[in-house]
Amino acid sequence: MSDNDQFVIISTVFSQNGHIPPQYTCEGKNINPPLIVKNIPDGTKTLALIVEDPDASRGTFDHWVCWNISPNEAITEGSMPGINGTNSFGKTGYGGPCPPSGEHRYFFKVFALDAELDLRAGSGKKELVDAMKGHVLATAELMGLYEKHKHAVAGR
Repeated sequence: MSDNDQFVIISTVFSQNGHIPPQYTCEGKNINPPLIVKNIPDGTKTLALIVEDPDASRGTFDHWVCWNISPNEAITEGSMPGINGTNSFGKTGYGGPCPPSGEHRYFFKVFALDAELDLRAGSGKKELVDAMKGHVLATAELMGLYEKHKHAVAGR
């Protein structure tokens, strides 16, 4: 497999190590950015997606957990692909970056799986990671940065 055929996840609104636009955060519309998954390996039945912030003060904060996404399904802006689990906000679906202070890193991780997962909607990241064991064909990640604008209300 050449680098051109590598399994990747990209976005049309921010680049690797780039800044996530405010509309995809708690300061904007709080909707997911569009994501494109390329060079999906043969044998992939479904995709899973985990978006997390490892820079949160209380440990890694999960912003989006979803699975059983069709490899042919576009992950469009503001969409709810596949089955959505519970994030660290205690809600299902996407919760955008909202760091209390400083710039945080947000990792958009996609997993190519050789199976459809038997996991109920609303499950958390731990259940998803456990369910994926032995089924991951490939992984890819995209990292974006976000820092709240100075005028933001403190304590949110």
